Amino acid sequence: MLRTDVAREETTIGVAIDLPDPWGGELTAARLAAGDPAAAHVPAHVTLLGPTVVAAADLPAIDRHLAEVAARHAAFTVRLRGTGTFRPLTQVVFVAVAAGISECERLHEAVLGAAAIEAVSSYPYHPHVTVAHNVAPERLDAAFADLAGYEAVFDVDGFALFEHDESGRWQPYAQYRLSSRRSAVDQRR
Repeated sequence: MLRTDVAREETTIGVAIDLPDPWGGELTAARLAAGDPAAAHVPAHVTLLGPTVVAAADLPAIDRHLAEVAARHAAFTVRLRGTGTFRPLTQVVFVAVAAGISECERLHEAVLGAAAIEAVSSYPYHPHVTVAHNVAPERLDAAFADLAGYEAVFDVDGFALFEHDESGRWQPYAQYRLSSRRSAVDQRR
């Protein structure tokens, strides 16, 4: 449901694929265990658009754009497998997206198609699930080793628009359903 109580001139938004349970809970717990302070208010997810400042008045147009993006893209299956890191560029350890990469990339590109979104990123888009960020090197190493054998397969049937609230925490703004299709998980049953 779209919120209509926008009072600020600018706001910070993000777009992400939430991970379903049990995997979302497992990877959020792993991020908490690594000591990452963001884990307390940022559940496990695959980012489609990182934190981006937009005019608050543009939120309805962004909402419409994202609804159109969702309608044009089919549901898909994601496989998470093993760990990776962005070190030494950034102090991040992540669980890798092993399948569903191209679908995430296409969604990312489509999300950027909104006229009101002027995303600036220092790095190319790389779908992943962060499990440790800006923590001590030994905690990064531990998260990398602890989740090296991690594997999960789940269907992605939508994504969400989030907005920073006054305290800087991410709050859901709207949910979007991808067009339906029979999933690879269903086909194996």
